Amino acid sequence: MHRFWIRAIAALALVIAALPLSAQSTQTRHPVVLVHGLLGFDSLLGILDYFYAIPGDLRSGGARVYIANVSSSNFTEVRGEQLIRYLEQLRALHGHQRFNLIGHSHGGPTARYVASVRPDLVASVTSVGSPHTGSAVADALSTVAPPGSWLERTLGGFVNALSVFVELLSGDADPQNAIGALRSLNTAGATAFNNRHPQGRPSSACGSGAGTVNGIRYYSMGGTSVLTNIFDISDPMLGASSLFFGFEQNDGLVGRCSSRWGIVLRDDYAWNHLDQANQVLGLRGLFASSPTAVYRAHVNRLRNEGL
Repeated sequence: MHRFWIRAIAALALVIAALPLSAQSTQTRHPVVLVHGLLGFDSLLGILDYFYAIPGDLRSGGARVYIANVSSSNFTEVRGEQLIRYLEQLRALHGHQRFNLIGHSHGGPTARYVASVRPDLVASVTSVGSPHTGSAVADALSTVAPPGSWLERTLGGFVNALSVFVELLSGDADPQNAIGALRSLNTAGATAFNNRHPQGRPSSACGSGAGTVNGIRYYSMGGTSVLTNIFDISDPMLGASSLFFGFEQNDGLVGRCSSRWGIVLRDDYAWNHLDQANQVLGLRGLFASSPTAVYRAHVNRLRNEGL
C-alpha cells in the first residue's frame, strides 16, 4: 500500500509538472510576426515597443517573435507589399518558411493582404481590433475632408509629418501616405479591399467567417471599452472619437462588428483600441484581461494546433 501511494504521488507530480509547460508554452512551429497599425512602429528609440511587453513575454515561453517594419501610414496594399519583403528577408536570413501573423488595427488587413497574395508565406492570420469593414472615424474624416479637397491635403500633410517623426524615432524611413491610409480604412475602401481579398470574411454583418482558407487559419479578437484607466493619456482622445459610432459598441476607433473576421475568439474584451496592444505602458481597466496573457494564450493555441 505504501509503495502504491508513492507511485501515485510521483505520477501525479509528473502530470502536474507537465501541464504548465503544455499550457503556457509559446514555442510554435512557425515564428510569430507582430504587425502594427496606423501611426505605429516596431520600437521607439529601441526602448518602447508598439506591442508593449508582449514580444518579451512570448519569447519567455519559447516563441520566435519578430516585429514587422512597415509604413506608419499608407494604403493597405503598400503596407502588405512591405510586409512581404520583410517576411522574405526573414526567410532568407533564418530559413523560416511560413509565419503566424498577428496584426493590430490596420495591421490586420495588412496581414490579410499577404495571406491572400502570398499564401506560401503564411500559416495563420490573427487580427486584433482591426477595422475589417471600415471605421466610423475614417468615414467621418472622409466626409469632412472629401477626396481632393484642401482640407484632405492639409490633414494628410499633418499626419504624414507625424508619421515621418515616428519613423525617425524608430530608425526607419518607409514612405508615408496618410490619405492612402484614410481611403483604406473608411467603409468604401475596406469594402473594395474585402471584395479583392475575401478570405475569412464573415457570412453576415456581425458574424464569423471560415476558419481555414487555402491552408491558412484566420482568427480575430477585439474590445468594446473606451475609457478604461484615468491615468491613460489616450483615453480622452478615444472617448471623443467613440462619439462617431453613436450607439454601436466600439473601442474608440473600431466598431465591434468590424473587428470580426474568421474565427472570432472574442470581440468584447474590456479594452479600448490601444489597450489591445497593451498601450499606453500597460495601463488598462482594473478588471480587464491582461493583453500579454491573452496574446500568450493565443500563441499557445497556435502551438497546440501545430502552427
